[in-house]
Amino acid sequence: MKLLFLGDVMGRSGRSALTERLPALRAEWGLDFVVVNGENASSGAGLTPAHARILLAAGADCVTLGDHAFDQKDMLQFIETEPRILRPLNYAKGAPGKGARLYEATQGRKVLVTQVLGQVFMKRPFDDPFSAIEPVLKAHPLGGAAQAVIVDMHCEATSEKMAMGHWCDGRASLVVGTHTHVPTADAQILQGGCAYLTDAGMCGDYDSVIGMEKLEPLRRFVTGMPKARFEPAAGPATISGVYVETDDRTGRASRIAMVRLGGRLQEARP
Repeated sequence: MKLLFLGDVMGRSGRSALTERLPALRAEWGLDFVVVNGENASSGAGLTPAHARILLAAGADCVTLGDHAFDQKDMLQFIETEPRILRPLNYAKGAPGKGARLYEATQGRKVLVTQVLGQVFMKRPFDDPFSAIEPVLKAHPLGGAAQAVIVDMHCEATSEKMAMGHWCDGRASLVVGTHTHVPTADAQILQGGCAYLTDAGMCGDYDSVIGMEKLEPLRRFVTGMPKARFEPAAGPATISGVYVETDDRTGRASRIAMVRLGGRLQEARP
Protein backbone atom coordinates (compact mmCIF):
# COMPACT_ATOMS: atom_id res chain seq x y z
CA MET A 1 0.00 0.00 0.00
CA LYS A 2 0.97 3.62 -0.51
CA LEU A 3 0.38 5.61 2.66
CA LEU A 4 0.67 9.32 3.40
CA PHE A 5 0.77 10.86 6.86
CA LEU A 6 0.66 14.66 7.20
CA GLY A 7 1.68 16.50 10.36
CA ASP A 8 -0.25 18.99 12.46
CA VAL A 9 -2.43 21.23 10.29
CA MET A 10 -1.95 24.77 11.61
CA GLY A 11 -4.78 27.27 11.21
CA ARG A 12 -6.21 28.64 7.99
CA SER A 13 -2.88 28.55 6.19
CA GLY A 14 -2.52 24.82 6.74
CA ARG A 15 -6.14 24.09 5.86
CA SER A 16 -5.83 26.04 2.61
CA ALA A 17 -2.65 24.25 1.58
CA LEU A 18 -4.25 20.87 2.22
CA THR A 19 -7.40 21.76 0.31
CA GLU A 20 -5.37 22.98 -2.65
CA ARG A 21 -2.82 20.17 -2.89
CA LEU A 22 -4.02 16.93 -1.29
CA PRO A 23 -6.57 15.92 -3.97
CA ALA A 24 -3.89 16.14 -6.67
CA LEU A 25 -1.34 14.30 -4.51
CA ARG A 26 -3.73 11.40 -4.02
CA ALA A 27 -3.97 10.97 -7.77
CA GLU A 28 -0.33 11.74 -8.62
CA TRP A 29 1.15 9.37 -6.03
CA GLY A 30 -1.60 6.73 -6.26
CA LEU A 31 -2.25 6.93 -2.54
CA ASP A 32 -4.26 4.18 -0.90
CA PHE A 33 -4.74 5.77 2.51
CA VAL A 34 -4.12 9.24 4.00
CA VAL A 35 -3.93 10.25 7.67
CA VAL A 36 -3.84 13.92 8.71
CA ASN A 37 -3.22 15.28 12.19
CA GLY A 38 -5.76 18.08 12.59
CA GLU A 39 -5.51 19.09 16.23
CA ASN A 40 -4.37 22.66 15.48
CA ALA A 41 -6.46 23.27 12.38
CA SER A 42 -8.92 25.65 14.06
CA SER A 43 -7.19 28.86 15.18
CA GLY A 44 -4.20 26.78 16.27
CA ALA A 45 -6.08 25.06 19.09
CA GLY A 46 -8.31 22.07 18.43
CA LEU A 47 -10.57 21.20 15.53
CA THR A 48 -14.13 22.31 14.80
CA PRO A 49 -16.61 20.04 13.03
CA ALA A 50 -16.65 22.43 10.05
CA HIS A 51 -12.89 22.32 9.66
CA ALA A 52 -12.88 18.54 10.17
CA ARG A 53 -15.24 18.23 7.21
CA ILE A 54 -12.86 20.36 5.12
CA LEU A 55 -9.91 18.06 5.85
CA LEU A 56 -11.96 14.95 5.11
CA ALA A 57 -13.33 16.42 1.88
CA ALA A 58 -9.78 17.30 0.78
CA GLY A 59 -8.85 13.61 0.87
CA ALA A 60 -8.02 12.58 4.44
CA ASP A 61 -9.26 9.08 5.25
CA CYS A 62 -8.62 9.64 8.95
CA VAL A 63 -7.94 12.75 11.07
CA THR A 64 -6.08 12.36 14.35
CA LEU A 65 -6.19 14.88 17.18
CA GLY A 66 -3.90 15.24 20.25
CA ASP A 67 -3.68 17.01 23.59
CA HIS A 68 -5.89 19.81 22.17
CA ALA A 69 -8.51 17.25 21.07
CA PHE A 70 -11.43 18.97 22.78
CA ASP A 71 -10.32 22.61 22.89
CA GLN A 72 -13.19 23.21 20.46
CA LYS A 73 -16.16 22.07 22.53
CA ASP A 74 -18.28 21.07 19.53
CA MET A 75 -15.84 18.19 18.98
CA LEU A 76 -17.16 16.48 22.13
CA GLN A 77 -20.37 15.59 20.29
CA PHE A 78 -19.11 15.52 16.71
CA ILE A 79 -16.47 12.85 17.35
CA GLU A 80 -19.23 10.43 18.39
CA THR A 81 -20.88 10.77 14.98
CA GLU A 82 -17.78 10.86 12.74
CA PRO A 83 -15.69 7.66 12.95
CA ARG A 84 -12.94 9.15 10.77
CA ILE A 85 -11.87 11.40 13.66
CA LEU A 86 -9.61 9.81 16.30
CA ARG A 87 -8.70 11.20 19.71
CA PRO A 88 -5.73 9.83 21.68
CA LEU A 89 -6.10 6.27 22.93
CA ASN A 90 -4.80 7.15 26.42
CA TYR A 91 -6.83 10.33 26.87
CA ALA A 92 -8.98 10.83 29.96
CA LYS A 93 -11.16 7.85 30.82
CA GLY A 94 -14.70 8.42 29.65
CA ALA A 95 -13.67 10.80 26.87
CA PRO A 96 -15.93 10.59 23.81
CA GLY A 97 -14.75 8.99 20.62
CA LYS A 98 -12.20 6.26 19.96
CA GLY A 99 -8.42 6.13 20.04
CA ALA A 100 -8.05 3.31 17.50
CA ARG A 101 -10.09 2.15 14.54
CA LEU A 102 -9.82 -0.25 11.63
CA TYR A 103 -10.47 1.52 8.31
CA GLU A 104 -10.95 0.30 4.77
CA ALA A 105 -8.41 1.41 2.18
CA THR A 106 -8.42 0.79 -1.57
CA GLN A 107 -9.20 -2.73 -2.83
CA GLY A 108 -10.84 -3.59 0.48
CA ARG A 109 -7.57 -3.67 2.41
CA LYS A 110 -7.67 -2.82 6.13
CA VAL A 111 -5.63 -0.14 7.89
CA LEU A 112 -5.51 0.25 11.65
CA VAL A 113 -4.89 3.81 12.84
CA THR A 114 -4.22 4.65 16.47
CA GLN A 115 -2.86 7.63 18.37
CA VAL A 116 -1.25 7.84 21.80
CA LEU A 117 -0.11 10.81 23.87
CA GLY A 118 3.31 10.88 25.46
CA GLN A 119 3.96 11.75 29.08
CA VAL A 120 7.37 13.48 29.08
CA PHE A 121 7.17 17.30 29.23
CA MET A 122 3.43 17.27 28.61
CA LYS A 123 1.28 19.62 30.67
CA ARG A 124 -1.05 16.99 32.08
CA PRO A 125 -0.38 13.39 33.12
CA PHE A 126 -1.85 10.98 30.59
CA ASP A 127 -1.96 7.22 31.02
CA ASP A 128 1.11 5.23 30.00
CA PRO A 129 1.04 5.13 26.16
CA PHE A 130 3.03 1.89 25.95
CA SER A 131 0.59 -0.07 28.08
CA ALA A 132 -2.36 1.57 26.32
CA ILE A 133 -1.28 0.57 22.83
CA GLU A 134 -0.24 -3.00 23.65
CA PRO A 135 -3.72 -4.64 23.52
CA VAL A 136 -4.54 -2.75 20.32
CA LEU A 137 -1.45 -4.09 18.56
CA LYS A 138 -2.13 -7.62 19.80
CA ALA A 139 -5.70 -7.50 18.50
CA HIS A 140 -4.62 -6.34 15.03
CA PRO A 141 -1.60 -8.38 13.90
CA LEU A 142 0.13 -7.20 10.74
CA GLY A 143 -0.81 -9.17 7.67
CA GLY A 144 -3.84 -10.58 9.48
CA ALA A 145 -6.51 -8.28 10.85
CA ALA A 146 -4.75 -5.30 9.25
CA GLN A 147 -2.67 -5.00 6.12
CA ALA A 148 -1.11 -1.85 7.61
CA VAL A 149 -0.90 -0.29 11.09
CA ILE A 150 -0.25 3.43 11.57
CA VAL A 151 0.67 4.87 14.98
CA ASP A 152 0.58 8.63 15.62
CA MET A 153 2.81 9.29 18.66
CA HIS A 154 1.77 12.76 19.83
CA CYS A 155 4.30 14.07 22.32
CA GLU A 156 7.13 16.47 23.08
CA ALA A 157 10.19 14.33 23.81
CA THR A 158 12.13 12.80 20.91
CA SER A 159 13.33 10.02 23.21
CA GLU A 160 9.78 8.95 24.01
CA LYS A 161 8.87 8.95 20.33
CA MET A 162 11.90 6.83 19.47
CA ALA A 163 11.08 4.40 22.26
CA MET A 164 7.56 4.01 20.86
CA GLY A 165 8.99 3.29 17.43
CA HIS A 166 11.08 0.44 18.78
CA TRP A 167 8.20 -0.78 20.99
CA CYS A 168 5.99 -1.11 17.90
CA ASP A 169 8.68 -2.40 15.52
CA GLY A 170 7.53 -5.60 13.84
CA ARG A 171 3.92 -4.85 14.85
CA ALA A 172 3.29 -1.53 13.06
CA SER A 173 3.88 -0.35 9.52
CA LEU A 174 4.53 3.27 10.54
CA VAL A 175 5.21 5.09 13.79
CA VAL A 176 5.35 8.84 13.28
CA GLY A 177 5.62 11.64 15.81
CA THR A 178 3.50 14.77 15.91
CA HIS A 179 3.09 17.78 18.25
CA THR A 180 6.37 19.75 17.97
CA HIS A 181 5.57 21.20 14.51
CA VAL A 182 9.21 20.75 13.44
CA PRO A 183 10.05 18.03 10.87
CA THR A 184 12.95 15.79 11.82
CA ALA A 185 15.44 14.26 9.38
CA ASP A 186 15.53 10.68 10.68
CA ALA A 187 13.13 8.86 8.35
CA GLN A 188 14.11 5.20 8.44
CA ILE A 189 12.85 1.63 8.42
CA LEU A 190 13.57 -0.15 11.71
CA GLN A 191 14.89 -3.71 11.94
CA GLY A 192 11.44 -5.28 12.22
CA GLY A 193 10.09 -3.43 9.18
CA CYS A 194 8.42 -0.45 10.88
CA ALA A 195 8.81 2.87 9.08
CA TYR A 196 9.72 5.59 11.56
CA LEU A 197 9.99 9.39 11.72
CA THR A 198 10.41 11.28 14.99
CA ASP A 199 8.22 14.21 13.90
CA ALA A 200 6.26 14.84 10.72
CA GLY A 201 6.36 18.62 11.20
CA MET A 202 3.36 20.82 10.53
CA CYS A 203 1.25 21.86 7.59
CA GLY A 204 1.56 25.56 8.24
CA ASP A 205 3.54 28.76 7.77
CA TYR A 206 7.15 28.20 8.87
CA ASP A 207 7.86 31.96 8.99
CA SER A 208 6.61 31.75 12.55
CA VAL A 209 7.23 30.30 16.00
CA ILE A 210 5.92 26.73 15.54
CA GLY A 211 3.08 28.09 13.43
CA MET A 212 2.19 31.16 15.50
CA GLU A 213 2.74 34.78 14.50
CA LYS A 214 6.15 35.70 15.89
CA LEU A 215 5.50 38.88 17.89
CA GLU A 216 3.62 37.47 20.89
CA PRO A 217 5.84 34.40 21.42
CA LEU A 218 8.93 36.61 21.19
CA ARG A 219 7.46 39.05 23.71
CA ARG A 220 6.73 36.25 26.16
CA PHE A 221 10.21 34.76 25.80
CA VAL A 222 11.85 38.14 26.39
CA THR A 223 9.58 39.57 29.11
CA GLY A 224 7.91 36.50 30.60
CA MET A 225 4.57 38.29 30.34
CA PRO A 226 1.67 37.77 27.92
CA LYS A 227 0.07 40.72 26.21
CA ALA A 228 -2.11 39.20 23.52
CA ARG A 229 -3.42 35.85 22.31
CA PHE A 230 -1.35 33.63 20.08
CA GLU A 231 -2.53 33.82 16.46
CA PRO A 232 -1.63 31.32 13.71
CA ALA A 233 0.75 32.70 11.09
CA ALA A 234 -1.07 33.34 7.83
CA GLY A 235 1.68 33.08 5.21
CA PRO A 236 2.10 30.31 2.62
CA ALA A 237 2.16 26.88 4.26
CA THR A 238 4.54 23.99 3.78
CA ILE A 239 2.80 20.62 3.68
CA SER A 240 4.97 18.35 5.84
CA GLY A 241 4.72 14.65 6.45
CA VAL A 242 5.91 11.22 5.42
CA TYR A 243 5.20 8.79 2.58
CA VAL A 244 5.43 5.04 3.14
CA GLU A 245 5.03 1.97 0.96
CA THR A 246 4.14 -1.34 2.61
CA ASP A 247 3.90 -5.02 1.73
CA ASP A 248 0.25 -6.16 1.97
CA ARG A 249 1.23 -9.69 2.97
CA THR A 250 3.48 -8.75 5.92
CA GLY A 251 2.44 -5.16 6.65
CA ARG A 252 6.10 -4.20 6.76
CA ALA A 253 7.38 -1.00 5.20
CA SER A 254 9.48 -1.29 2.05
CA ARG A 255 10.04 2.42 1.49
CA ILE A 256 9.86 5.69 3.43
CA ALA A 257 10.31 9.25 2.20
CA MET A 258 9.86 12.64 3.82
CA VAL A 259 7.34 15.05 2.30
CA ARG A 260 7.72 18.85 2.21
CA LEU A 261 5.81 20.83 -0.40
CA GLY A 262 5.29 24.59 -0.82
CA GLY A 263 6.05 27.41 1.55
CA ARG A 264 9.54 28.12 2.87
CA LEU A 265 11.11 24.70 3.47
CA GLN A 266 13.23 22.86 0.94
CA GLU A 267 11.06 20.55 -1.14
CA ALA A 268 11.07 16.80 -0.49
CA ARG A 269 8.85 14.24 -2.19
CA PRO A 270 8.80 10.49 -2.89
